[in-house]
Amino acid sequence: MPQTSHRLGAAALLLALAVPAGSARAQESRMVPVTVDGEHVRLEMRVYEPANGAPAPTLVFNHGSTGWGTDPASFTRPLDFPEVARFFVARGWAVVIPARRGRGGSEGRYDEGFWPNRALDYACDPALSVAGADRALRDIEAAMDAIVAMPFVDRARVVIGGQSRGGVLSVAYAGGHAPQVRGVINFVGGWNGSRCQHAETINQSLFVRGARYPGETLWLYGDDDAFYPLSHGRANFAAFQNAGGRGSFHELPPEFGGHYIWRRPDRWGPLVESYLKQLGRPSAANQTSAR
Repeated sequence: MPQTSHRLGAAALLLALAVPAGSARAQESRMVPVTVDGEHVRLEMRVYEPANGAPAPTLVFNHGSTGWGTDPASFTRPLDFPEVARFFVARGWAVVIPARRGRGGSEGRYDEGFWPNRALDYACDPALSVAGADRALRDIEAAMDAIVAMPFVDRARVVIGGQSRGGVLSVAYAGGHAPQVRGVINFVGGWNGSRCQHAETINQSLFVRGARYPGETLWLYGDDDAFYPLSHGRANFAAFQNAGGRGSFHELPPEFGGHYIWRRPDRWGPLVESYLKQLGRPSAANQTSAR
């Protein structure tokens, strides 16, 4: 697959997103026990399970940060990506959205790269910041082990993805867990926003880890993103490619959400459909099985 950057034309982006009745059970929140860093905790997971309970291709979608990290009340806000979930459910997928320690309803302490004085935002120091990312990756590893054991998950057809910090974590995780992952979808991924003077060093160090993933990846970025300008995203992608990573980088115009493009499946839907089709996974609406 050519590794290129595309600015999307409006004519190519029309997409019907109706979810067929009965295609998935109603969303539910589950508290799933895991062990991470020697700690026994329960992680909250939003689950969209197939109505028939049969093993299905499954998207594991990872969340981002809390903006600038200075509002502790935001740590426990519910986490969900309904537009993403509906898109995949309409195509016969199960969707699981795990919350890492201390986020959403998950137990444990939220500790993903703060300054020692946690009131001062997320740390811009590479050592502190990357240590926080490593902690998050351990949470994802524990969550993934629990998710692939769920009876409705076809472990041979698991795609990982995420938004913002969840995007870069998904790429980095895939680099170390290639046999478990059959595709990677990165929505505006990055760990530290570009206002951090070390953002390029921190973010590229994490994306380069994902270059070990042998398959194609899909990168979706929005113009006018307050955290990750397109120039920053392109530089991260170039570092990923230069390290041997494979994928395609796509840009959405500013009027379609910037950092929150995940809310606009009418814009990114055709790109994701094409990517899933390339992977040999269910990609068309109303499709309930493909092997």
